[in-house]
Amino acid sequence: MKLAYWMYAGPAHIGTLRIASSFKNVHAIMHAPLGDDYFNVMRSMLERERNFTPVTASIVDRNVLARGSQEKVVDNITRKDAEEHPDLIVLTPTCTSSILQEDLNNFVERASIEAKADVMLADVNHYRVNELQAADRTLDQIVQYYINKARRRGELPTSKTEKPSVNIIGSSTLGFHNQHDCTELKRLMADLNITVNAVIPEGASVHELKNLPRAWFNLVPYRELGLMTARYLEQEFEMPYVDITPMGVVETARCIRKIQQVINAQGADVDYEGFIENQTLYVSQAAWFSRSIDCQNLTGKKAVVFGDNTHAAAMTKILAREMGIHVVWAGTYCKYDADWFREQVSEYCDEVIISDDNGAIGDAIARVEPSAIFGTQMERHVGKRLNIPCGVIAAPIHIQNFPIGYKPFLGYEGTNQVADLVYNSFTLGMEDHLLEIFGGHDTKEVITKGISADSDLSWNKEAQAELNKVPGFVRGKVKRNTEKFARDRGLSEITLEVMYAAKEAVGA
Repeated sequence: MKLAYWMYAGPAHIGTLRIASSFKNVHAIMHAPLGDDYFNVMRSMLERERNFTPVTASIVDRNVLARGSQEKVVDNITRKDAEEHPDLIVLTPTCTSSILQEDLNNFVERASIEAKADVMLADVNHYRVNELQAADRTLDQIVQYYINKARRRGELPTSKTEKPSVNIIGSSTLGFHNQHDCTELKRLMADLNITVNAVIPEGASVHELKNLPRAWFNLVPYRELGLMTARYLEQEFEMPYVDITPMGVVETARCIRKIQQVINAQGADVDYEGFIENQTLYVSQAAWFSRSIDCQNLTGKKAVVFGDNTHAAAMTKILAREMGIHVVWAGTYCKYDADWFREQVSEYCDEVIISDDNGAIGDAIARVEPSAIFGTQMERHVGKRLNIPCGVIAAPIHIQNFPIGYKPFLGYEGTNQVADLVYNSFTLGMEDHLLEIFGGHDTKEVITKGISADSDLSWNKEAQAELNKVPGFVRGKVKRNTEKFARDRGLSEITLEVMYAAKEAVGA
């Protein structure tokens, strides 16, 4: 057993709460102990949400442990139904409710008798799935519920929209730049003369879900959220879906060509090649930038990429294919979808890493000594310790990854944002050196322990003082080379003599 002090994906109930709070007028009830209700604060802070997050914690306390939970949970559901008048109330189980072996299905049935809103139990196994898998499953469950409800009432539409239309599936609260991406996708669809039939779950009403089959196709921009729903709609209504993430010049063009193929197969007659060429040459600056002297200076530089499947795969392709940057390794923490990730990135990097162990990822970064890291906020912290710049491309994320300004990662405007991120991540690696030359650092102390907690190397005072004299932009590399030299020779302490010997070994 190992203590998970940093997790890349949260527990299952966080995924369910993300979906429930993305819809309009949907309330979630979480049956959990006090302290597990941090989701409300997290969402309100990160999303800068003006309204209260529609999540209520049904607290498991000593009284519940003594008498059982049914009365309290049912009371919370009926109380919120009377106070908020939601269209749907979702009861999400947690690890605690599973440990207590609560019959939550029975709670839902009891509450449904009194509540005017629909009441649903999120059908997720909290021991087997994480936040991303639970979010995908919960969205699919809600869509199926309202499609079947409309079918029973004879309210399902039987015809498509007159003009080509799309459902954008997967944009949700707390997603990495999801709001900006959604705006950019809407603009892109408008440019292609495609009507947006629905965007789910963010900002959608559950009563609109019955109209999903009216669209000509579904667009699923994120691998982690929306595929289950798209596959269900394809199976039930023969609706095609496009799951190519339009991130980067090449993949955006490929996504548009796939859309063209899908709608032309249904009777349209469109040709988007002129649009793609115009956007690539004149709107997106990324294609021009990739041929500029600035980008050519990055050619052959080493980088590592890590994140969720969607963003890590897309960024790996952009770096290797569009910018000529050497991706030493690319990795993902989505272990449940590892085969797809390997298939996508194997030809664009030297090594593929599948892991959700932050310590192992930190060690892998230190081992290859890249010029830049593209990862999550956790890799950003690793980069700080190793003095390697990092561009954040995926969740887990921080408040700085919810910018007020417009910063999509998808579509043609997204290509500009990604190009800026890549270039700045490399060039700003000189910042420490410039600060040392012109002044500005309060200290030159450096971390002399490895990333792993089990590092047994230590630096004596003379060696550490010598290391501090090395310019900041190469100090991390000197430190790592010296420590590697010492480990290879079984040394436990680094002295001045060890430093000089390591320097000679590298020079030789």
